[in-house]
Amino acid sequence: MRQRWSTFALLALCAACQSSTSKDAAGAKPPEAVAAKPSPATGGSGNAPLATPASGSKKVVPLAVCQADGSDPLGAARHYYDEGKYEEALSCAAQATALLPDDPQAHSERGAALTAMNRYDEAALAYARALALDPDHLDALLGAARLYAIHLPSSRERDELASVYAEHGLVEADKQGDKDMQVELALVAAMAFNDLGQAKDALERAERVLSLDKSNKDAAYERAIALFELCRFPEAKAAFSAMLDDKERAAHAHQHLGLLLEREGKYKLAEKHFTKARELSPEDFPSPVEMSTEAFKEAVARAVGDLPPDMRKDLSGVPVAAEEIPKDEDLLSGEPPLSPAILGLFRGPPLGEKCSADESPCRSVALYRRNLERAVRTGDELREQIRVTLLHEVGHLRGEDDFELAARGLE
Repeated sequence: MRQRWSTFALLALCAACQSSTSKDAAGAKPPEAVAAKPSPATGGSGNAPLATPASGSKKVVPLAVCQADGSDPLGAARHYYDEGKYEEALSCAAQATALLPDDPQAHSERGAALTAMNRYDEAALAYARALALDPDHLDALLGAARLYAIHLPSSRERDELASVYAEHGLVEADKQGDKDMQVELALVAAMAFNDLGQAKDALERAERVLSLDKSNKDAAYERAIALFELCRFPEAKAAFSAMLDDKERAAHAHQHLGLLLEREGKYKLAEKHFTKARELSPEDFPSPVEMSTEAFKEAVARAVGDLPPDMRKDLSGVPVAAEEIPKDEDLLSGEPPLSPAILGLFRGPPLGEKCSADESPCRSVALYRRNLERAVRTGDELREQIRVTLLHEVGHLRGEDDFELAARGLE
């Protein structure tokens, strides 16, 4: 499975009145894309030091000598990488960086080998070295974008880095007329934008890939996710229905179809799809933590009562409702629409701003039971997520936007 956020379980997708933080609304990491394997032309820095390690430090294990077999080390590194011999690729890439320390391609090759060996911190440094030498180096931009979008656990900072690298690379690929790189970079950009909740940008990038490669299944998946996040539900339903026979994506397709049918009030049919998703991928789609409607209302009321006095004062006269899932009119109240996966919502102007005369109540907060249940793994996590979601919405009540809340750990 692709290491992304990912569009929603365990990701605290607390949304605001004007914007949302969106990940995979299916509650799991999306399927691993073709882009998960870095380009053969991607890697980093010099050979391992020969110094004796200090007492208590990790023992130094030197790389084997590069067996280039008459080729130059850089060419040998590419050859070994293509054959899946990553340790040999790393040895030759390391020798190439020693011989050519100012060659960004050598560092990029090293980054690729390190990524394939799950040595991500070293890979990040290798790509940083390559891009310090040449900020427009396509292979390094693609490798770095994939590292942050796919291989490393999702976070806003990593997803933002991935999008920056991918978008920069796409500009350079356009200049060079490199179609293959345009496809790969646009695909990684679509992944990163979906993870960031920028579904409109993700849709544009996914459709660009499909205009160049109509059979690209990864782009079709990112497009389906973006359509769902943009509340274009009929199109999303058609897109996910087309993936039911795709073994790699069937679990995610069933999960999203369940979410779409749930929105239509077809709960029995939705549960069939949820059950199928759990059967196909129990790790990605565990059974949701279930809390009765009454118990959920009590948990929300308890969370309100546990707020600090100043927050309870600000919430005076502001109803806090326990609801099942977001209503269409709430999701479509702004542009772009809010994600259907939001855990909570603040409606109305912040404190200090005037209310519209035709709005009653002027301000309100909603927390969504079904979305919250899918976002956690245990009952304790559910109660904690209710608390965090409530704090997020109180932040909006006080005038903070999503970026300010994310900076305070309330994303």
